Amino acid sequence: MSSIVVSGDTSGAVTLAVPVVAGTNTVTIAAQTGTLNAAGPAFSAYTSGTGATIGTGATKVTFDAEEFDTNSNFASSRFTPTVAGYYQVNAQTQPNASYTGGYISIYKNGSVYKYGTYINAAVAFGGFTVSTLVYCNGSTDYLEVYAAFTTSQATGTGIAFSYFNGCLVRGA
Repeated sequence: MSSIVVSGDTSGAVTLAVPVVAGTNTVTIAAQTGTLNAAGPAFSAYTSGTGATIGTGATKVTFDAEEFDTNSNFASSRFTPTVAGYYQVNAQTQPNASYTGGYISIYKNGSVYKYGTYINAAVAFGGFTVSTLVYCNGSTDYLEVYAAFTTSQATGTGIAFSYFNGCLVRGA
């Protein structure tokens, strides 16, 4: 393993080329304490089929299929990042039948962190989305998605087009 050190005037363009080799490449940013892993955790999961029952109270949304999970931090519909930093997370869920309202939210450590779309009117179909930037400590913090619909969406009619994804955007 070798290191690259850049010093001197950085007011112009600086290009670093790292040889393509197996292993881990780490970039240390001088204005930040610690190390930022340029290939930090990222995941994308979704609900296959019609999904689970979402009731009239806050119900954890289950995501039973993964598109990718680069650091194995997503399991049982929960994202538990092992790298401290700021994460962009996004989620969406859509009832598979008519409803008269509802909402979606991101939970951090078992409590509401951010609410997303809230609808309080008769709607034939339409999705609920939430997107936020959240700090996770890399050891005990975890994120989940909850939703509620004013008309219960039972298994079989369930939910469709539901996803939960996120990635590290800046180290701690």
